[in-house]
Amino acid sequence: MKTKRLVLFASGSGSNVENIVRYFNNRPNVTVAGVLTNKRDAKVIDRCNQLKINALYFNKNAFYHTDCVLNILKSLQPDLIILAGFLWKIPQNLIEKYPNKIINIHPALLPKYGGKGMFGNHVHEAVKRNQENETGITIHYVNENYDEGAIIYQAKTELYATDSVEEIALKVHALEYEYFPKIIDELLF
Repeated sequence: MKTKRLVLFASGSGSNVENIVRYFNNRPNVTVAGVLTNKRDAKVIDRCNQLKINALYFNKNAFYHTDCVLNILKSLQPDLIILAGFLWKIPQNLIEKYPNKIINIHPALLPKYGGKGMFGNHVHEAVKRNQENETGITIHYVNENYDEGAIIYQAKTELYATDSVEEIALKVHALEYEYFPKIIDELLF
């Protein structure tokens, strides 16, 4: 069986990247071919060094105005591209080259609390402000619009009026860590 190749994009600490790498560590038929980041000082780079995974930095010009990132992806030959806390909109040339091969995880139950600027604590603060009684995660395909691609999977968690933004974030992270690698696994096979 051909080894399945994952490429991950991240902008931040890389906790989801590490969780995915560790999930597939003992699977000889899945490899993380590389991690790409748009932040030179992102903590995900330190995690990748510790995990012995190649991490590459690119800037906005390389991403949006050249084929640099596309060429890197071609060389890495991904079966699936995973946005794990990546905050930039994916350019059309990548969406066209990898249709239904780019997925994202969003820290809310889309279509609620999606769109530009809705990430991380911005989402959890909005959920709290609107006194939602549940939240969760959405794993979806990436298209040309923020958080509007076809939904692959959602998981929910109950909220209480006494939950702080930090407690909401912890509940959502727990869902991310539990389900994101499993759904990736299902999509690969």
